[in-house]
Amino acid sequence: MISAADLIKKLTDVFTKNPDSNIGKLLRIVSEPMNELKQDFEKIETWRDIDEAKGTTLDLIGGNVGQKRGAASDEVYRIMIKSKIARNLSKGDVNTIIRVIALAVGANYSDIKIQQKFYDPLDPEPAAISLMRLPLEKLASSGIELSQFVQIISKTVAAGVSVQSIELEGTFEVGSLPESYDPNTGFGDINDESIGGKLGAVYEAGTSTELPI
Repeated sequence: MISAADLIKKLTDVFTKNPDSNIGKLLRIVSEPMNELKQDFEKIETWRDIDEAKGTTLDLIGGNVGQKRGAASDEVYRIMIKSKIARNLSKGDVNTIIRVIALAVGANYSDIKIQQKFYDPLDPEPAAISLMRLPLEKLASSGIELSQFVQIISKTVAAGVSVQSIELEGTFEVGSLPESYDPNTGFGDINDESIGGKLGAVYEAGTSTELPI
């Protein structure tokens, strides 16, 4: 914050440093637009960060990496940009896919487990993968739809490799008695939001908004 007093202090001694002098009054007038300009420059610097940028500024960042927005919100577009950057450097291997997913939804690498269907004992397939583990809460908090998330993964894998299924894990459990009590895995309490398990999900193909990726 730039104040008139700060500007007056910077004057040389040939000037009157009285805040009520003409030059003091002039500096009070000047200080306000200077602060507005300073805030604008600070916003420009902050919005260089993908996580902070909004609107057309985010569009410009996306344009730099070749990622169009389409109808995506700022939150989803940030994920698209981050995954695009990772995909531009992708080798199509499992480790790269894990890195893209972690970057897109803010998960740790250890939260994600991918299985190559070639090794599936029940339904082997030579060119397919299955995402076996990803916390549902990570995907939900990112703001992206499950089918859109599948699009991102499908664009990350090597050409000809398909994404067969995605299992999003939660913590919800139902057991028979006697059962040890765990407030983090059972039914919730309407009077206490901290009690109750979290549901999971399984990917199924359906109709949703296609992303331009």
